[in-house]
Amino acid sequence: MTGSEESPSFRLAYVPGVTPAKWVRIWNERLPGTPLVLTQVPAAEADALLRAGEADAGFVRLPVDRDFFSAIPLYTEDTVVVVPKDHVITAAEEVTLADLADEVLFHPLDDVFDWDAPPGEPGFERPATTPDALELVAADVGLLIVPQSLARLYHRKDLTYRPVVDAPQSRIALAWPEEATTDRVEDFIGIVRGRTVNSTRGRATPPEPKQQKKPAQGASGQKSGKPTGRPVRGRSGGRPGKPRRKS
Repeated sequence: MTGSEESPSFRLAYVPGVTPAKWVRIWNERLPGTPLVLTQVPAAEADALLRAGEADAGFVRLPVDRDFFSAIPLYTEDTVVVVPKDHVITAAEEVTLADLADEVLFHPLDDVFDWDAPPGEPGFERPATTPDALELVAADVGLLIVPQSLARLYHRKDLTYRPVVDAPQSRIALAWPEEATTDRVEDFIGIVRGRTVNSTRGRATPPEPKQQKKPAQGASGQKSGKPTGRPVRGRSGGRPGKPRRKS
């Protein structure tokens, strides 16, 4: 995709739990003429959205297909177990999967973890979404393991959470179709990587060239350091370059 084919706006997708506000603010400061359009998308649908060209880039959960996407890993999230506030687990500062072995743990259909074998006792159903699973946790019929950002996003006063130190972790990355690495994508990469506006890549506008200083002029008004173009005559007033005859 060339620069002339780029959308007049920059379309950024993001999965639940990601907070893109900081990067959006910097984009608006650097490229005020190019609107940034945000689209929240379920983690399981981010791949299809980007493949269909409905977003230029997205904050996604790894892994992604590296044969199709370019991706820049950004950070790894802590994993927590969400429990009712009066649950016995709240007495501990952190827990292990072994501590949850006898607990009913819900495994929603939109779970972001790729479990080889989900821990704990299986719930009586697989909730469709993480918010649905949290409703069941609030009803005190089971617990839920999620990235910490989702526990915060779907916070409820009657629920709390504790870190699970040996659980799988979810990694967040900026991803985009490799064949659609446009100038605007490069601009956003620069913002995410913390490049300044004047850095070589990720720059919205090139810096203005420095003005060259004019050479200083001598007392006679001529520029110093340059030949005048007039022949230099000897002291005797003879022709230049011709030696005087000895007497």
